[in-house]
Formats: sequence, structure tokens, C-alpha cells
Amino acid sequence: MVLLWMRASTGSQWSVPTDLRLGNTVTTDKSTIIENFNKHFSTAGHAFHLATPTPVNCPAPSTATRRSPYHFSFSQIQIADVLKELQNLDPYKSAGLDNLDPLFLKLSSEIVATPITSLFNLSFVSSEIPKDWKAAAVIPLFKGSDTLDPNCYRPISILPCLSKVFESQVNKQITDHFESHRTFSAMQFYFRAGHGCTSATLKVLNDIITAIDKRHYCAAVFIDLAKVFDSVNHHILIGRLDSLGFSNDCLAWFTNYFSDRVQCVKSEGLLSGPLAVSMGVPQGSILGPTLFSVYINDVALAAGDSLIHFYADDTILYTSGPSLDTVLTNLQTSFNALQLSFRGLQLLLNASKTKCMLFNRSLPASARPSSITTLDGSDNYKYLGVWLDCKLSCQTHIKHLQSKIKSRIGFLYRNKASFTHAAKHTLVKLTILPILNFGDVIYKITSHTLLNKLDAVYHSAIRFVTKAPYTTHHCDLYALVGWLPSLHTCHQTHWLQVIYKSLLGKAPP
Repeated sequence: MVLLWMRASTGSQWSVPTDLRLGNTVTTDKSTIIENFNKHFSTAGHAFHLATPTPVNCPAPSTATRRSPYHFSFSQIQIADVLKELQNLDPYKSAGLDNLDPLFLKLSSEIVATPITSLFNLSFVSSEIPKDWKAAAVIPLFKGSDTLDPNCYRPISILPCLSKVFESQVNKQITDHFESHRTFSAMQFYFRAGHGCTSATLKVLNDIITAIDKRHYCAAVFIDLAKVFDSVNHHILIGRLDSLGFSNDCLAWFTNYFSDRVQCVKSEGLLSGPLAVSMGVPQGSILGPTLFSVYINDVALAAGDSLIHFYADDTILYTSGPSLDTVLTNLQTSFNALQLSFRGLQLLLNASKTKCMLFNRSLPASARPSSITTLDGSDNYKYLGVWLDCKLSCQTHIKHLQSKIKSRIGFLYRNKASFTHAAKHTLVKLTILPILNFGDVIYKITSHTLLNKLDAVYHSAIRFVTKAPYTTHHCDLYALVGWLPSLHTCHQTHWLQVIYKSLLGKAPP
């Protein structure tokens, strides 16, 4: 029951739906559903070309030709590194289409580490990857909204275990190279050590609040791209790697890595037929996030006088100044240049989900910066898991947190007879506290009135664990569970950790 609730409460659905809309009809046949999911996912990356009816020749942007002064070549993988990787495998992870179980590799790691390492190094020499390692089993993950719409599902690739071990070693070599030579833009936060969602949001909010404290206007565009991971053009990406100083052998290896990739949709014992995948980076791969970061890295140069921040496919473009007209004009100019850069990368802007917002606490202005192209204005936007509002009051975010936690606590109370005391304790720690802790350093500056609302749901969660009556004082509740005294103390502790990391230079600048 706990696992079922966890799955339902997160909105995840690891099996295909019982019904799927195909054009104007709805089918219930499982085989038809998985075949259509596979067709949908394998062609998702062609959104740019489908939206551009006339033939378009879109070479890589000029920034992609900037030559890096540094050179990169693969180095030999060491047996000790592979052995450590095999020993750290999660035995509960699913096997890929090759049915090579992670548990088998983990138990036999000391025996197979040497031949596997030789196989990896041979791949570097020959610039070839076994075709079986390029076949992915895809699971549709429901994102929300309409369960009948295939567009509301994200493809998660389950790759062969050996492929992921190999990719992990390759990824370590190239990320070490990139970090040592500061290849990535300072505005790029995705999958980088010490660069998380919270630090990215803190950087953006610090810039915005600094502008507001100067009594400046600050406007932003939250950019959404359609099927961005599936739309990566392999030819353009290879050109990016070439411009970063990758050797011809490395380029040949990556060219082979992208060629002859196939995928099947897998669900409940059923497997669709294989289809070729000619675009995109596999979601679920180890190399995918790094390669995507390489792909969009130079887009930051198109921002001009505006500031820009990337976190995977979440992009925010913003600028500030004493004149509202100047701010909107600069933002429009930067947004136009950014669209051209995305077009050069064959990435399609999702105009319906791209929003603009004017951050304004007290200065006189219109409610929304409607002059930013044809985009819709918004007073609230969910950015990296945190709801931002135009007044920076965090009221919308606190409201969503309340609603989410109340829903989970309500379920727990309705099923409390099914849980032991230890299970209750674990459930709250794993499903309630992370919600309260995520991004708390961002909203800790909000009013005490709003923060007290979170205290109320926190106390309710503790009462569920302890069976304490409603009249029990919150100080007694904290003593009963042995957690930190209050949410305020938790938030303060996390804030001091951020300051400590900043002082030691372990936080992003």
C-alpha cells in the first residue's frame, strides 16, 4: 500500500494507460497503445521540422565555431575504476533489453572487471560501441494533465547496465576536462557539482531583489522549449564537440554513439517493435545531461545586455533598469536574439508555456509587460520547483506547499490503521519533510504569517506519527519525535549551510 500511495502521490505512472487517444479515436488495445507510444517518442524530436513547413537550412550558430584552446582525447579506463563502478551498482535497478542483471554484475565484479575494462578501451580504439548497448527499453512516465494524450508522457530510457557503466566512465573524463578548463558558461547550472535547483533559483532571486532594492524595474521571460531533449541534432552536437577541441577519434566515437540507436516501449510484459532514433539524447542515460549542456552552452552569448540562466530545459531571461520602457526594449531585443539562437540549434519555442513577468513591489507600472512580443504575461510561474510571484511574496508557493502536504497527510490519516509506528515515522520523513525542506532558504524571508501556515501542517504530520491530541503543545511534539525543534530552526540551519559553503568557495558565484 505504501508503494502504491507513493506512486499515486507523485503523479508517476510506470505502466502504459489503459486508454490512449489516436487522432479522433480512443483505443484500449495494449499492443496498439505501446506501438503508438513508441512511434510518438521516436519522432518527438522532429517538432522543429514539423512546425517549419518550408525547407529550412539551419546551420549551427556562429558561436558553435569558436575554437577552444584546449584539446581533449579519451584516456585509458582503469580496472580499479570499473571494479568500483560495478561494486556500487544498484541491484534493484531494471535490466536493459540485453537482460544482463545488475545484481549479476555486482556479485561477479571482481571476475568480470578486467575483461569489461578491456572491452571499454577497445571501444575507444575502434570508435565503435556494441549495437546492443544502443538499444533502449522506453517507459512512458506520466507528467500530468490528460492521461489519453501521448504528449503528456515523458520517455524514460532503460539502457543496458554495461552501457551505463561505460557512459559513467566517459562522462567523468569529459566533465573533469570541462570543469578544469571552465568550459561551461557560468549561467549553466544543470548537472554540475554544487549547482543545484536551489542555488540556481537563489542566484536569480538575488539579482532580481538587488534590482528592486535599487528601485529599478525588473522583467523576465521564462522560456519553455518543446521536446528539448528529443530535439538535439546530432550533427550540430558533433560540431560543438569539435569546436571544444575534441580529437578526431573522440568525434568518431560520439558519431558512432549516436548512430543506429533503436528503442522499444516496454510495459507489463509487452514489448513494441524496435524503431530507429535519429535525434535527441536518451533520457535516462549518463551522458545525456552533459551532452545537452554542451549543446546549449553558447546560447548564453545571445542574451546581450540581459541576464540568462539555464537549468536543463528551464531557461530564464531577465533584465533590470530605472526605466520600464528601456527594460522592456532590452528584454525584447535579447529575446529576439535568443530565438534566433534556438532556431539555429533546431529547438522549437513552446509559445503557450513561455511567459513574461514584471517583478514590482512598489513602483508604478502596468500589471504585466504585455509589450514583450506575443507572449502571455503572468503573475505567477513555477521555476525549478518554486512558485515565483511578481511581488516576491512567496504566497503562491506557500499555498501550493500547504495543499500538497495536506493531501498527503489526509491520505495517511485515512489509512493510519495500516501503518506501524515505525512506518508512520518513516513515511513522514520521506514524503512530508522533503517537501518542507526543498527550497526553504528561498522562501524563508517571507512573512511570519505565511510561514506559520507551514508550521500548522508540520505539526499535523507530527501528530499523525505520535498520536498526540490536537491540544498538545508543539514543543512537546518535537520532543516526542526527536526531530529539529521547529521549521524555523531547519530553515535557519539550511541558510547557514549556504553561507558556509559560500565562504569556503563551494557554492556557485
